Amino acid sequence: MYLFFLAQGLSFTQIAALEAIYNLTTLVGEIPTGYVGDRVGRRNSLLFGTVLISVTLLGIGLSGSFWAFAALYACWSMGYNFRSGSEDAWLYDTLTDDLSEDQFAHVRGRGESVALAVGASAAVVGGYLGSVDLSYPWFVAAGVTAVGVAVLLTVEESETYERADTATPGFRRTLSIVREAITRHNVRAFVLYYYVLYAAATYLVFVFLQPIFETVVTDFGVSESRVRSLLGWFYAAYSLFGAGLSYYTGAIRDRLGLRRWFLWLPFVVGGALVGAYLVPVLALPAFLVIRGLSDVTRSFAGQYVNDRVETTGRATVLSAMAMVSGLAVVPFQLGSGVVSDAVSPLFALALAGAVLIVGSAGVLLWEAPVAE
Repeated sequence: MYLFFLAQGLSFTQIAALEAIYNLTTLVGEIPTGYVGDRVGRRNSLLFGTVLISVTLLGIGLSGSFWAFAALYACWSMGYNFRSGSEDAWLYDTLTDDLSEDQFAHVRGRGESVALAVGASAAVVGGYLGSVDLSYPWFVAAGVTAVGVAVLLTVEESETYERADTATPGFRRTLSIVREAITRHNVRAFVLYYYVLYAAATYLVFVFLQPIFETVVTDFGVSESRVRSLLGWFYAAYSLFGAGLSYYTGAIRDRLGLRRWFLWLPFVVGGALVGAYLVPVLALPAFLVIRGLSDVTRSFAGQYVNDRVETTGRATVLSAMAMVSGLAVVPFQLGSGVVSDAVSPLFALALAGAVLIVGSAGVLLWEAPVAE
């Protein structure tokens, strides 16, 4: 997608601005859309979000100007706003029906594994489609996303949600539930540690992976004409590695525990980003590792937060976490775009890695982000 934007004449600063618009829309829309998910049902929220995303993807593939992309990015963000909190809330409540909510990370990890494995073949196809025309992958993505609407029509609300008094709390009461959850001991530090520092730094990896990949492989003598198809194969490896780790999410949790996982995570990722700048050829394996860790970590974060909130307001609380993350990413995005144009994307990522290491150490000195 970033090669597509560069081909339309956008600069790194403009691409970073698009990402900032996406996250500012997240900031404005997450809590209201989470509230809607709590009131009208998780499935209805997921349905609306999926339709909006599908239409937006089609629109991006047909557009060619920065301002058109800016408007569509706001719509894209709103689509994910309607899905972000409701997805995990629906899954956790559905597992609660069978008294197996402690398996959330395990089940979510298996689901991510399947998604990534399927995505590996899609990445290869997308690479070849992009080598023909960079707009084609957007059209195919819009069509595949639309299939999700038919799937969601077969989904039912959980009994736990149906029994909960989700119609009673007003918006102010829901906001107080969010505030109580985010400011709770160990949760407040976790929000800073994961949803602010870690999420912001790793988000930049996904933004700059494509131009960095292009730079690295062309430095090794690969012709420009082969870059897009090779990028598809790299994304396939990228997805399969993530799928392998996600499949064993439950086993990783049982072996290491959430506390130990989150203790080392930001320092491993931050060190990999700094190391990639010092030795550029290490960037590609570093991206593979960070990708693999990302989905497992997201499942662990969902388990940790879900275990500490009630069904009433669950989607709103999870959406609020995404909102906090979106707010934190904005200065990282804008700053990284300027730094990338002035120096290079690799230097911007190394700077983000250094901030991640120093910031995480500061949080650990203040309060343990993950309770025993």
